Amino acid sequence: MTKLDFLCLMPFLLNAGAPIIIMIAITISRNFRVVYGISLIMFLAAFLSLFPIMPHAAHNIVPLLVIDSYGILFLGIIYFTSILITILSYNYLRKHGGEREEFFIILFVAVLGASVLVVANQFISFFLGLETLSISLYTLIPYLKSRDYCIEAGIKFLIIASVATAFLLFGMGLIYAETGTMSFSEIAPALGNAGSLSPLMLSGFGLILAGIGFKLALVPFHMWTPDIYQGAPAPVTTFIATISKGAVLALALRFFIDLGSYKNGTLIIILSVISILSMFTGNLLALKQTNIKRLLAYSSIAHLGYLLITLIAGTTAGIEAAIFYLVAYIITTLGAFGIITILSIHERDAENIDDLKGLFWNNPGIAVVLTLALLSLAGIPLTAGFMSKFYLVLAGVRSGLWLLAFSLVINSVISLYYYLRVIKTMFSPTDSGKNIEISAGAKLVMAIIVAGILLLGILPSFLTEFISNFSSIN
Repeated sequence: MTKLDFLCLMPFLLNAGAPIIIMIAITISRNFRVVYGISLIMFLAAFLSLFPIMPHAAHNIVPLLVIDSYGILFLGIIYFTSILITILSYNYLRKHGGEREEFFIILFVAVLGASVLVVANQFISFFLGLETLSISLYTLIPYLKSRDYCIEAGIKFLIIASVATAFLLFGMGLIYAETGTMSFSEIAPALGNAGSLSPLMLSGFGLILAGIGFKLALVPFHMWTPDIYQGAPAPVTTFIATISKGAVLALALRFFIDLGSYKNGTLIIILSVISILSMFTGNLLALKQTNIKRLLAYSSIAHLGYLLITLIAGTTAGIEAAIFYLVAYIITTLGAFGIITILSIHERDAENIDDLKGLFWNNPGIAVVLTLALLSLAGIPLTAGFMSKFYLVLAGVRSGLWLLAFSLVINSVISLYYYLRVIKTMFSPTDSGKNIEISAGAKLVMAIIVAGILLLGILPSFLTEFISNFSSIN
């Protein structure tokens, strides 16, 4: 291993070393604050360690990883989001008592899996990263053992994720049998056009597409999402909705762009159908939801349908639009689930829409943050969500994807109904309720989210310029 290899691996080494440090700290003394402090320091160290790597972007750690500007950008997104989730998790776990320190050990392992995914350039690292992430979620989802529905959600996710893994592994095996390689770039020449694909290649790509569809909760592989979002503890749901899906999407972008799948007519048709079905299914099923976690779950299905436009476009503008959209989506989703996390009590999460009734009159600050996050998800002007959808539509139109762009606009109008229904509930008058004490850390997270939503909505150019310098896939 060269010095440059070691430097490029430093974020991963810090991430992998953190659970060991926490386990040693636990053996000395079970102190939740100490473990929380270690977690924050290690995530921050991993984030800062990315800056010395930037001048050396496009370095291959043969044969599994590629540390390019695209991967560094997503690593930064993952580590920064992990810091915010850690802060939100602290007060949430304090309310529940018991042995809470192990939560952060598993969180680091999950983040490690997501980190490997965004720099994977072949099937082995793809599979290792995805399984490290998935196995960690098997434990995080049912972490609160006192809640029966957490255990139920964990078992459901275990079964569904195992099936998705089987699809992926079998698909990888078929493609390897045909091409004799596991590298994305070396598989590309075998893709060709639809007519030249062998039955093995067609079957392999179909199975991999199904596996990725499960992980991203795209229609028709979406059935698990609302149950898992509802059953998992609020910080874990936040992690699944942001880091987990973001990492898989980053991997999918690299995989499909490296393979040039946007040139294949059959795959374009399949992805277009999945995209449109995901948009309409997610938004229509969200209309009658009374549970806000399930509502946001169906909403996420639609948002991933929007993002498929960038895979189909396959252009530089499409990749940049996808990254901008993902950053905006992560910020707004953190805001929505962050408020749920803050409002949750020991017995259950604040997941019913009725739990938010009159929130503005008792806790106006919290209500304003959640309102802003929901308006951003709906794509209202002056928010990050509006600009992100604008860039997606622009990328779709430039690539001639008029039907997909039109479907995005129509579904944004549909989604406005159920987002406004939640906002109306918060501003409804009520005779009950109490002020919620918010920690300094949670206030900081909310301030960052509000600043991010407004800044990306009003002055998006600073991020688009940054993305344009870090969106190249090598």
